[in-house]
Amino acid sequence: MSPPKQPDEPHGSAGPAYKQIQAYIQELLDSAEYNPGDRIPSERALAEQLGRNRMTVRKAIEGLITMGLLERNSTSGTRIPVPRVTRPIDSSFGSQGIRRIIQAGGGTAGNKLLHFEQAKASAKVAERLKLEVGADIVMFRRLWTASDIPVCIETSHLPLALVPDLAAQDLMGGESFYSLLHNRYGIGAMRGDREIGVTTCNEMEARLLDLGVGTACLSLQLQVHDEAGQPIEYMRSVNHPKLVVFKTGQIDLSTPVQAENATSREAISEFGLSALV
Repeated sequence: MSPPKQPDEPHGSAGPAYKQIQAYIQELLDSAEYNPGDRIPSERALAEQLGRNRMTVRKAIEGLITMGLLERNSTSGTRIPVPRVTRPIDSSFGSQGIRRIIQAGGGTAGNKLLHFEQAKASAKVAERLKLEVGADIVMFRRLWTASDIPVCIETSHLPLALVPDLAAQDLMGGESFYSLLHNRYGIGAMRGDREIGVTTCNEMEARLLDLGVGTACLSLQLQVHDEAGQPIEYMRSVNHPKLVVFKTGQIDLSTPVQAENATSREAISEFGLSALV
């Protein structure tokens, strides 16, 4: 793989010098040679390599740190962050709310409501929720952060008949959404069927997650059912490729059948991650 093209002269048409250096470093990070946890070249080395002022290189790196693409440690230099959110994909549904997952990983969970409306179910949503096409639903979209760093965008769809008085304000008070379903609507035990895939982020998703348009991301599609098997929610999540990973639980390899199943499941997980980092 050829190395990234070095940035143009500081006063060229490509923009400020530090922005050009940022673009160069981001190409390095996207290459197969770098993985989460790897240390990047020092400011001095980059300045010498690029023929730039060290302070300009530092400004570029500080910007990438602010975006969450790099992190600095006083003892180990500047590194690519390890994933901030590890999403389990095969444990009981009760622990799967993204807020709990972020907190369990030591982060501070935050969210911003991006959109809320009552709408009509599309063919895809209707199929997932076992409704008629055009049935009344509630749709809302939230941006989730881990310690103020954007990590995923989740879009949820629910039958309006299930949550007739749900309002945008209900999603802005900090209460777990699944706790709200339980406390207000009496929806108890829930289970989720998950589908993991790879998607490319659109313009809105790229802007919110500080990524380039078309960047490959891991997607999660989740169908939530109550104890009777009735669909409650269809949710689609777009996850930052450098900050979120999906992880299976411990697998018993003591029998050939279990080992074969484990190999298949691990291959799916590794494909998603290796394609994105």
